[in-house]
Amino acid sequence: MQTPENNLKPKRFAGILFHLHPKSINEEALAFNRTFGLGGMAALLIVIQFITGIMLRFYYEPFPQKAYDSILHLQNNVLFGQLIRNIHHWCGVFLVIIAFLHLLRVFFTSGFQSSRKVNWLIGLVLLILIIFSNFTGYLLPWDQLAFWAVTVGTSLLDYFPLIGISIREFVLAGDEVNANTLLIFYTFHTAVLPILLLLLMVYHFWRVRKSGGIFLPSSNQAKDTVPTYPNLVYREFIVALALIAVVLVFSVFLNAPLLSKANPDFSLNPTKAPWYFAGIQELLLHFHPFVAAFLIPLTIIFLLAALPFINLEEEPSGFWFHSEKAKRAAKFTAMASIFITLILILINEFLPDLETLLPWLNPFISNGIIPLAIVMSIVWFYYKFIIKKFSLSYLEVVQTMFVFVTTAFIILTIVGVFFRGVDMELTFPWNL
Repeated sequence: MQTPENNLKPKRFAGILFHLHPKSINEEALAFNRTFGLGGMAALLIVIQFITGIMLRFYYEPFPQKAYDSILHLQNNVLFGQLIRNIHHWCGVFLVIIAFLHLLRVFFTSGFQSSRKVNWLIGLVLLILIIFSNFTGYLLPWDQLAFWAVTVGTSLLDYFPLIGISIREFVLAGDEVNANTLLIFYTFHTAVLPILLLLLMVYHFWRVRKSGGIFLPSSNQAKDTVPTYPNLVYREFIVALALIAVVLVFSVFLNAPLLSKANPDFSLNPTKAPWYFAGIQELLLHFHPFVAAFLIPLTIIFLLAALPFINLEEEPSGFWFHSEKAKRAAKFTAMASIFITLILILINEFLPDLETLLPWLNPFISNGIIPLAIVMSIVWFYYKFIIKKFSLSYLEVVQTMFVFVTTAFIILTIVGVFFRGVDMELTFPWNL
């Protein structure tokens, strides 16, 4: 015989489900190419990270004398220990990529305007937290790769004016990576950042629902609605299964990296930052450190944060790239950016740099201001050229130039990860 309490259980479960989803959804929003399921995939990866991270905590010891050995014990003596660590590693890699793609999706469908301004800022903060969550976890294996990658990554802070060195010493709890650094990174990775991620992620999804779901073209706003269950839930379930399958394939066939135990007296060559900072490290090879590690990254972050508050002179359409001509401009710009970026890298690599040609100038001017002025001039002329070639509106040209900058950064990252060998010289990946 059912009690009143038992009768309430299905309703309570349904209430939770409907809190996560509305009861009905615009039929047009179900099209996979509207979102590619990126937001849901990011949320699923965060949940998997929570679960596998808790499992790893049972065996991990955050002390330099024991951290590396605890990873070896986990991999060699614990049932499915290697697989769990692999899943945690690859989910972290995919999470950065998918969160970045989700940011691009929102940007290129104009989902950052009107009532969605605050959620755009929250999304930026979430992406930054995801990157730093990966970065703090990078050190925990305490092997050579982790030790020197974090050493290089934190050294970027030195180039922040006035407070950079103080911030680095605070983060490292000293002048270099040490036992206290490992404990600080462990605390941030397993406690502080997960709590912030969880709270902001819930708030982020709540604001999406409050804004009426994903942003749709105005012509599709009046379409008939359909029940969320099963129409949306089934699709989410299939996407989740596909993502889990991809993660498992990577985790079964590709082990998370683990080199020899960290040795502060023997540095790797090349010594590279984690892959998501490789673009900035590549910039350091071409610009003065202040320009590469501070001015350019902070300017891009500031512009992204200010974007929703700029008058783009047009109402957002909800279509990808706003229009067909903007799509053509974006494709053209992506190819142009690849070509221009590679040419500039090769010129800087094989021709004498300005610091050598102009030794009487301050390096900040010869290797910072002048190269930056040259690059900005190229961007400005391309900006004028693309407007004239495709007759773009202000919103369309903003999106097009964002393609230019994003493509350039992706190329810098690929070059930094796969084409930099000993002494950071250009080489082919098979020679690394």
